[in-house]
Amino acid sequence: MVRFVLILVLLIAVAVLIGFVAGYNKLRGAQVRVSEALSGIDVELTRRAALIPGLVHTVGSFAAHEKAILDRVTDARAQLTAATGGASVTQRSAAERVLDDAVGRVLALGQSYPQLNSSNNFLDLQRNLADTENKLAFARQYYNDAVATLNRLVATMPWMFVAPLAGVTEQEFYQAPR
Repeated sequence: MVRFVLILVLLIAVAVLIGFVAGYNKLRGAQVRVSEALSGIDVELTRRAALIPGLVHTVGSFAAHEKAILDRVTDARAQLTAATGGASVTQRSAAERVLDDAVGRVLALGQSYPQLNSSNNFLDLQRNLADTENKLAFARQYYNDAVATLNRLVATMPWMFVAPLAGVTEQEFYQAPR
């Protein structure tokens, strides 16, 4: 009888250990997917920021007296570049919002300068920006899906007992600029 109880206790301990290892791996995997998804957003934000100097140069050659608008875009690009290296999702989103506003003003100059709107370089930059925005929207969605999965795991049983031991916490969702 004592031998049976010892074997039963040993089997239960092994089952708990296997459950803990499985939960740890599942939570860490979800955390890695969130980090990967955030890196995808950073790649697209960096790509968009790389297009800005060409846009500023093209617009500047047609509308040199619009220096305040062009300076605002350059400053917003610098903020975005600094934000992509940080850990804060909120900081990235805020910097993206500022850049979106600044780029919108530059693109609006195309309406004021018909010769700019007919420039192949300007039109190509507009297409590239639109393509990048589509990729960025997908990257944001992928990130938010990964965060939802992680947050669901952290908040549900039995993973909620393993999460503190694994050092995994809920993450914040990416708020798209409005």
